[in-house]
Amino acid sequence: MFRIQLEGAASDFACHADDTVLRAGLRAGLALPYECNVGACGTCKFELLKGEILNLREDAPGLSARDRAKGRLLGCQARPLGDCTIKLRLDDACRPAVPPAMRLGELTETRDLTHDIREFRFRAQGHAQFQPGQYALLHLPGVTGPRAYSMSNIANADGHWQFQIRRTPAGAATGILFDHLRAGDRIGIDGPYGIAYLRTGVPRDVVCIAGGSGLAPMLSVARGLADSQAMHARRLHFFYGARTPRDICGEDLLRQLPGFGERIAYHATVSAAAGDPPWHGNTGFVHELVRDTLTPALSDYEFYLAGPPPMIEAIEHLLLVEHGVPPGQIHFDRYF
Repeated sequence: MFRIQLEGAASDFACHADDTVLRAGLRAGLALPYECNVGACGTCKFELLKGEILNLREDAPGLSARDRAKGRLLGCQARPLGDCTIKLRLDDACRPAVPPAMRLGELTETRDLTHDIREFRFRAQGHAQFQPGQYALLHLPGVTGPRAYSMSNIANADGHWQFQIRRTPAGAATGILFDHLRAGDRIGIDGPYGIAYLRTGVPRDVVCIAGGSGLAPMLSVARGLADSQAMHARRLHFFYGARTPRDICGEDLLRQLPGFGERIAYHATVSAAAGDPPWHGNTGFVHELVRDTLTPALSDYEFYLAGPPPMIEAIEHLLLVEHGVPPGQIHFDRYF
């Protein structure tokens, strides 16, 4: 066990030898800045003032050449080799409402949602405590480093953790999940993480926009809203963008929520309508469907986003640049 001192702070925090600086700080309840947790976004950069660090991912895209020249490191990829002193700026928006913890989860069930998205259900001891829209880091056998996947369910006392994961061609993690993991197998589940969680105290109607396996956190947000008292006074628009008709999913799951068809609306679109099954619905990109459905009142909504980076960028441009939606009304965890 090592001690990590923040420059200018009155106290330090503990970090196990096999943990990272970022996760140890979050476990201690500190507001260390982060988003992706896997070395991609660069939000968790810090300067090492004293001590020694093992860099777990030398080629992490979250660090620029200038960052490396200045000796900056990523908290999510930094494992201390002894007591350290670091310099960074805390961000209160990242203070964990539920400090993350590691637990063992046993796979209890799987089911296919589409040809390449599968739902994985795990059960762990104790309550499953997290906010709708958050994610966990899965530690898989034979895979170097954890992988971040969002929960699709909501907090519960039974220890259920559900994930909807899209198979990545030649992906090491999804190869293990889809081809080798069987009911009864156990993996490490570390969480919760993420700042794009449902804000239940906001009076605005909610818009969830998902693409691909971004379905999982948006479904969690929808379930969290439906489970809260806020649903009685708010409406939910759920948008799903896919490439082909066979990639469309989510409507059957939303139909199980109270208020579907009255306070919950599902909108889907495909960018390539040709294919099987035949498609007679909306065509085009999902940000275009959002624009055509909700304009001109975009600034009246609270937005939650999850999907591939091009989708996120297009929606950001639509909301921030074209319609002046305040940034505080747009929530997503940035991945690359």
